[in-house]
Parts: sequence; structure tokens; C-alpha cells
Amino acid sequence: MSTTTRKTFDYDVVVAGGGPAGSTAATLLAQHGHKVLLLEKDSHPRFHIGESQLPFSEPVVERLGIDWSANNQFKNGAVFIDEKTGQRMHFPLSAQRRTFQIERGPFDQLLFENAAAHGAETRQREKVLEVEYTEAAVDVVTDQARIRSRYFVDATGRSALLGRKRRSISRIENLGRFAVYCHYEHIAQNEEADELFRTGNIYIPVVDIGWFWIIPLSGRRLSVGLVVQKEKPAGMAVETLFQNYVEQSPILGRLLDGARAYAPIRTEADFSYTNQQRYGVRYACCGDAAGFLDPVFSSGVFLAFTSAARIADRVDVALKEGNEADPHLHADDDSEYRLGFDTMRAFVERFYQSDMVHNMFFEADKHPHTQEEISRLLAGDLWSGDNQLQNSLLSRRRVLAGNRP
Repeated sequence: MSTTTRKTFDYDVVVAGGGPAGSTAATLLAQHGHKVLLLEKDSHPRFHIGESQLPFSEPVVERLGIDWSANNQFKNGAVFIDEKTGQRMHFPLSAQRRTFQIERGPFDQLLFENAAAHGAETRQREKVLEVEYTEAAVDVVTDQARIRSRYFVDATGRSALLGRKRRSISRIENLGRFAVYCHYEHIAQNEEADELFRTGNIYIPVVDIGWFWIIPLSGRRLSVGLVVQKEKPAGMAVETLFQNYVEQSPILGRLLDGARAYAPIRTEADFSYTNQQRYGVRYACCGDAAGFLDPVFSSGVFLAFTSAARIADRVDVALKEGNEADPHLHADDDSEYRLGFDTMRAFVERFYQSDMVHNMFFEADKHPHTQEEISRLLAGDLWSGDNQLQNSLLSRRRVLAGNRP
């Protein structure tokens, strides 16, 4: 950055949001040599759901220079279960790359501190209120300062700062309506629990109202959540609904026998949406600020990592060439993002709308090629171009959706 530019701008890039997307963008831009400010409205460690990670996040994690295996549970694969019929199907996910089940509070803090270690200036408890962007500069107004930068990255998660201010958030219907979940410790010593922690698999039992996640964490702990896709019984509290379904599950009965909840029951709502204006003059959105999907296939942090890395690399080149105000700067990268997001969206839609678990997943061992293609998608292998299931999902979705974004 030239001396003239340093006098004109406070920073090359301001990144709002200190979760995986924001910390990734800030770290990579700082590695590229840019002056970066990373703002987080809360303070780390802060609770966040989303423990199960995808193996194809590993290349970005390696670029960040962190060890995500430290104190975390190895994840081998995903097991889909129908307890009523006894059907189970295991999809191995770590054949090409490794991944882990992580506790988001410490992990997000690690990512945030890593950004500082690589040269980004980091501030906590500073909330971005307004962003004013023109062809000449970006003015960021926080609750503590006014800052001028050459570029702005919105990584504000489901707050989706720019998307909601510009009213470009479009809800995706017919997926999960909300999730209710809890964390447990002192998990029983029995065959079921020992197998779960030995393999590090995530269990996904399907139930009449939606599906459960059962995620083993380090320290012999479990994250258990119920994603509700249908209307809940009128007048029933979500906590009661959760407890009722936990008590009806034989698997959870065995796993949670003698266990203790070490956190309150929490809920998340308004799951699925897309931001129709993900980039523009001197700004780009990544992670959940660009869109968020029902968590059945654990795509949240994966899309955060990959979208943030693309944005950081593109902005790096633009800043060095002086064309960061180009409103079409991210057009090519956004096509790649949409390919990944739309693949997962089509996958989730089929999961709910065509009973994919029973019609395809539980039959996959009869068709090894299909089992491999499902495993690749579940692992985050979304950009190879040679997955026939992926191509079929996207083609079918374009037909049904009329090729809408």
C-alpha cells in the first residue's frame, strides 16, 4: 500500500464478524500483506452451534496455519438411522481429507486470535452500525468509531448486516423450521456410546417431525439437536417437544443414560435463506451473511471457509491492481459459491421432499457408485464436476425452481 493510500484510508479492508468466515478472510488478507481490521460485536469465547465439520474444509484450515485436531474429536463419517425400521447406513467421509467435531466457542476464538497472529488488527465488543460505500471508499460506522477503508467484507453471520439493510435476504421455504438442542456430559460407558466415540461418526436419526443430530465431542460429551421440519403440536413448548423426542429414542436412551446436561436447552430459528446481493462496489458477503442452509449436511462452516477464502484471494489481487471498486469483481467466484450452495440446497431439498433417506441413502450399499457419490457430497467435494448425483440434483432443481437463484 502506497504512502498516499495510507494517508487516505485507515485500512485496506474492514471485516465485520469474527466467526469462521470473518476470521478466515482477515487472516488470509493479512497474510497477503494488507492492513486489515477485524471487528467482532461480541467477545470470544462465545457460544455457537455447528460442531460437525466437513473434510474438504481442510485446505483452507491448512492455509490458516492452525491445528484443528488439537483437543477435538476425529470425525470418520455420518450414519443415517431409522430407529423404527432398524435401518442404518454409514457414509465414510475421511477417505481423502480429515475433519473433526469441534466445540465452536474455543474454535472460533482460536480462529479470531489466529487472525491477530497473522497481522490483522482485531477488536471485540465493537459493532458495525452502518456501511457507506462509493466508488471512492468505504466508510464504516461502528458504535465506537468511523473508519475509512478500501474494501468491506460482511461476515456478520445470520445477522447478515448488508443483506438485511438492503432487503436482499430471501427465505428458503420447506426446509427445517427451527432447531432445539442441548449438550451433555458424563456419557454412559456402554457398547453404543463407546462405538460412537471410537469412530467419531455423527448419527442422524430421522423421526416423523424432522431429524436428530448426535455429535460426539472431546471429553466424552455429546451435542444433541432436533431439527423440526413440520408443525409442532399446538401449545407445546419447544423444550417439551425436544424432551419428548429424546425420551422416545432408543439410541438416545442408551447414550444419555446417566448423562447430565451442562448447558441450557437452546433454539435456533429462521434457518434457511439466501442473500441475493452478495457483492457490489467495494464490498462482498461471505459465510452466513451470503446464505444459510438447514444444517442436516453440516455445510455452514464449510461454506464460510470456502467463500471467505475466495473473497480474500480476489480482493488481494484487486487491491494490488487498484481495481477493487469494480462492481463485478466477484462474479466468477460467486458462480463457484452458487455451485456449492445450490448443490447443498438441492441435496437438502431432496432430503425433505423425496424421502431421500429411505429411497436412496438406505439403498446405497446396493449401488457402490451411488454410495461413493453421496459420501463425496457429504464430505464437501462440490467442485470436481464429475459427480453424477450432484449434476442430477442441480438439473432437477433448475427445472423445479425455474432456474431462480
